[in-house]
Amino acid sequence: MRRLIFLLSVFVFHSSVFAQVSNVVKQEAKKQTAYALELCKHLHENPELSFHEFETSARMAKELTDIGFEVSEKFAGNSVVGIYKNGDGPTIFLRTDMDALPIEENTGLPFASKKIVDLDGKQVAVMHACGHDIHMSTWTGTLRTLVALKEHWKGTLMVIAQQAEEYSGGAGQAIEAGLFSKFPTPDYALAYHINPELETGQIGLRGGPVFAGVKTVEITVYGKGGHGAYPQKCIDPIVISSRIVSDLQTIVSRELSPTEPAVVTVGSIHGGTRPNIIPDEVKMQLTLRYFSEETIEKVITSIKRISANAARTSGVPEDKLPFVDVFEVNTPPVLNDDDLSAAVAEFAGEIIGKSNIIETQPEMVGEDFGKYGLTKEDVPICLIWLGSTSPEEMQRLNAAGEAPFPLHSPQLNPDYENTIETGISVMAANVIGLMNK
Repeated sequence: MRRLIFLLSVFVFHSSVFAQVSNVVKQEAKKQTAYALELCKHLHENPELSFHEFETSARMAKELTDIGFEVSEKFAGNSVVGIYKNGDGPTIFLRTDMDALPIEENTGLPFASKKIVDLDGKQVAVMHACGHDIHMSTWTGTLRTLVALKEHWKGTLMVIAQQAEEYSGGAGQAIEAGLFSKFPTPDYALAYHINPELETGQIGLRGGPVFAGVKTVEITVYGKGGHGAYPQKCIDPIVISSRIVSDLQTIVSRELSPTEPAVVTVGSIHGGTRPNIIPDEVKMQLTLRYFSEETIEKVITSIKRISANAARTSGVPEDKLPFVDVFEVNTPPVLNDDDLSAAVAEFAGEIIGKSNIIETQPEMVGEDFGKYGLTKEDVPICLIWLGSTSPEEMQRLNAAGEAPFPLHSPQLNPDYENTIETGISVMAANVIGLMNK
């Protein structure tokens, strides 16, 4: 019943008001795109790593101040929170992320990053290879559009330029610092992520799971080291580890239902120093991906059982069984609210046409935006894929049997201007629609 009432209210607003303002939204978004594009080029050329977004944070704070927001800088680190009150109405939360990645850019763009930083004594190249430069500039353009069109909505904009999404630290730190208690509690939370597999002018949308939860596990396998020429006098942790890696592959294929998505990947394994020495221990690092807490608990239980039994079969004593460490820092799944996603589809459809709203499938990558929907305030969230490859480029790639450069690629080359314009117009429409429903 709640969903039906919500959708009926959306329909009433859509039919009576929204069709009249959609053209105004598109015109203002087009106007703001020029400014946002120049901002994007600046941000792309000057990226900063997670927890080091000092200049980026200051620039985002200045943008908010210039627009007329009440600004709280250095909130829970480098994050910036802004509040814009425009009469009585809902509170809508818009998030952008700010951090870049330790990747050397290879795009050949005139505004390509050439930035090198000293990180832990090493020279590291930095690049916006995950689209956060587009996220920030689209976010800024959306806010400029909404303030310019403030006669068309009433309510409160609550926004955050968030640090450290790539390390899954920024959202959690902001929440722990009282984001939803020191500032208004949002009625809805929205965010974008670019998607090179979608064309510009399109968005990807779905209710329910969008991004997977992520957990990191480290397994320490103990043995009895010695000379490689006398394996009978040793307990070889490399052999035990090999058995564990092999048996871990049966968790998803044989212990979970085929309808229960999960990933168990061993991404790192280290042990030994010389070819003729059997080591005392081996360390393995795993990434786990999941959509439900029940599934991840099953996976972790199986990892512990498989690791212990592999060691037992090699004669490892009970007090030296493998240690399975599940890291506390993790990223929960992004679970879009069904009603909010349906509303976004209505509003976005008026701007870009319903045929350009693509129903996407859940992805096993992680995104810490999901944390905002898992607090005691129970805020409905919706993360929207924003198409970022031009139709012409997509046609060329399809004809050649190729695919666009993916996220985190040093050659990621979005169609910046059209991506930003679509993002501004659709997100501004979402906010105006939700404010007026």
